[in-house]
Amino acid sequence: MDENLKILFFANNRVGFEILKYLKNEDECIIGLVLHPNSNAKYKKEMIALFPDLTIIKGNRLKDSLLIKTIKNLKPDIFISVYFGYILSLELIGIPIKGAINLHPAYLPYNKGANPNVWTIIDGTPAGVTIHYMDEGIDTGLIIARREVDYDYSDTGKTLYEKLEFHSIELFKENWNNIKNNEISHLYPEEEGTMHYMKDFSSLNEIYLDKAYKASDLLNILRARTFPPYKGTYFILDGKKYYIEIKIIKEDNIL
Repeated sequence: MDENLKILFFANNRVGFEILKYLKNEDECIIGLVLHPNSNAKYKKEMIALFPDLTIIKGNRLKDSLLIKTIKNLKPDIFISVYFGYILSLELIGIPIKGAINLHPAYLPYNKGANPNVWTIIDGTPAGVTIHYMDEGIDTGLIIARREVDYDYSDTGKTLYEKLEFHSIELFKENWNNIKNNEISHLYPEEEGTMHYMKDFSSLNEIYLDKAYKASDLLNILRARTFPPYKGTYFILDGKKYYIEIKIIKEDNIL
């Protein structure tokens, strides 16, 4: 039983904070934090406050040879990546003897890459959360555990994201001991799945008033991009830009 695995923790967002807090409560051995730069960090101060004496590594500088040396000198047994936005090189992934695992808010192999909550709605693919080993690809490593998450047409990008947050935390807590003790069985999905990149997101920014849309496609774009307080999809009219939020109310009983 590997009760004292030395963990290097890569994280961002509330889910990263909640899982770090869980690991602290479980008395796990966190040896360092790899966090986003201040410009795009969320819950960074809260995570540092949990472990104020730890080494803090800048997540946007992981190609720096000195930082790679620093990580090697920490001698981590395992990497845990949670909602972390930077790609790890094969050199980095090869450092921990127990491998590197990632928690991704998608039902892999569907919606590998960026903004899975948005593309789940756009593509009509299964929603879910997955823990997997990291390899040279993006969200392509062997799956350790995954859970499908129910959603329906009343969901927006925001409400689906919140569901995925909840189930991400639960999935990790349910599987951590098995991961730690190497009591896991890998899944090998037969589906080809889907992949999206950050650049794809910009294709959903503008609704063109003179363009013909299938009604269901337009509704999917609008609800997928509804994520207040962030600005969503917009249209331009008379030189002015108008942003759109949508709310769909489900009525279960239709007379």
